[in-house]
Amino acid sequence: MVNSKKTVLLQHQNKQFQIIMATIINYTIIIIYCTALILIFLYSISMFSLLLNYLKHRKQNDESPKFNLLDPKEIPYVTIQLPLYNEKYVVPRLLENIAKLEYPRTKLEIQVLDDSTDESVAETAQIVKDLQATGLDIKHIRRENRQGFKAGALKEGLAVAKGDFIAIFDADFLPQPDWLKRTVIYFKDPEIGVVQTRWGHINRNYSILTKIQALALDVHFTLEQVGRNSKGYFINFNGTAGIWRKACIYDAGNWEGDTLTEDLDLSYRAQLKNWKFKYLEDVETPAELPVVISAARSQQFRWNKGGAENFRKTVSRVLAAKNISWKTKFHGVMHLLNSSMFLWVFITAIFSVPMLYLKNIYGHLGWIFHLTSFFITSTIILFICYWFTYRNLQGRTFDDFLKYVKLFFTFFSVALGFSFHNTIAVLEGHTGKRSEFVRTPKFNINSLSDSWKNNKYINTKLSPNMIIEFLLMLYFIFGLYSAIHLNDFGMFPFHCMLTLGFGFVFFKSLTSKA
Repeated sequence: MVNSKKTVLLQHQNKQFQIIMATIINYTIIIIYCTALILIFLYSISMFSLLLNYLKHRKQNDESPKFNLLDPKEIPYVTIQLPLYNEKYVVPRLLENIAKLEYPRTKLEIQVLDDSTDESVAETAQIVKDLQATGLDIKHIRRENRQGFKAGALKEGLAVAKGDFIAIFDADFLPQPDWLKRTVIYFKDPEIGVVQTRWGHINRNYSILTKIQALALDVHFTLEQVGRNSKGYFINFNGTAGIWRKACIYDAGNWEGDTLTEDLDLSYRAQLKNWKFKYLEDVETPAELPVVISAARSQQFRWNKGGAENFRKTVSRVLAAKNISWKTKFHGVMHLLNSSMFLWVFITAIFSVPMLYLKNIYGHLGWIFHLTSFFITSTIILFICYWFTYRNLQGRTFDDFLKYVKLFFTFFSVALGFSFHNTIAVLEGHTGKRSEFVRTPKFNINSLSDSWKNNKYINTKLSPNMIIEFLLMLYFIFGLYSAIHLNDFGMFPFHCMLTLGFGFVFFKSLTSKA
């Protein structure tokens, strides 16, 4: 009898313990989920603020002081740096294009910073030799190693650069002949440290993948860059298609290779030392978008991990700075946290399925579950922000709007599909895990008829992340089933987009070797 009572008591205690633990776990899920929703909402509010800045700025005239290039005394000396690493398919196009820049040759130097390890080295050397024969001051600079990767190459070239201003172009960029004439003039203002131009996309309509990449980049290069720059908030040099004042680079501490986004790093160090950045929305510099998902993966990983690395490296200096306003600090922090939004989106996605069931368990906490409206509101805000960018660059008719609606939700779904991959990048960045600079392979894709199939630089290994992305697709299919089972369809559109997004990333990666 005594043993029986002890058994019953132990069973009761065990059951009570299980109930307490389940309650703790459930409430933890609710708290984390709600926190993620609020952070995403704050990000969308910051984007809406930038939209308002952008719309106000477009009505203003630019009265910046400018060099008079008709006066030989005011023509500044410019060094163009072209960092290369195994760019076999685009080097001829790049060098041919750069040679066409309209600028006095007595005031122009070109550095081909070639870290390549393949047969492209010999081809590049020959093209450089041919251009030298035309009277162009162009040098083929090689290093013994890739220390510091792109940052190391730029730093080494800078040490011997003749120019007071340093223009930088990645291998897939094609500036217009008058590019220098339209950009270098703004350095008349001695406080300007950087002039950055807007990226264009020569293969925007090549595929769904290029269309959604173009949309995301267009938002950054219009709404975000203009919205920040117009109010004096910190912006970033985008690694290419811009010009640095040499003195600014040295004053900010020179290029450093301890993050994967050396451009963002140097940009913040320069602005913390009171250098001004000038962003030119009206100067478009065409470039090639990655056309295969493995290339997009590597680019996304580098950008998002680098963003997190720079948050870890720089945010304390931004918050402690005495020379910037609280608004600049807020937007600076949000800017540095851009990539971290993928982490919060992924957390929201993962917890959204158990939240369906918790909603049925904790009916008395119904008001908490209404926080889901934060995500809906955030989506609407982003929809509006992205539309203003699209209408300015692509068209504003009703047909254009219908095309935009389709493109936006395609973009949103695929962005959700990339959320796991990018979350890994963000976590590695925040935890300080080191990794090599992985270049984005270039393809020389100019039209719909061009093919990338035989590109030797494509990664042919299957990513282990693909297995998880496939499982996540199945997980969100279960989320769709749960909506039917519980008769609660509030999350149904969200889970549809997640299923389609992870499905797109998985199957595209499978077919093009991620």
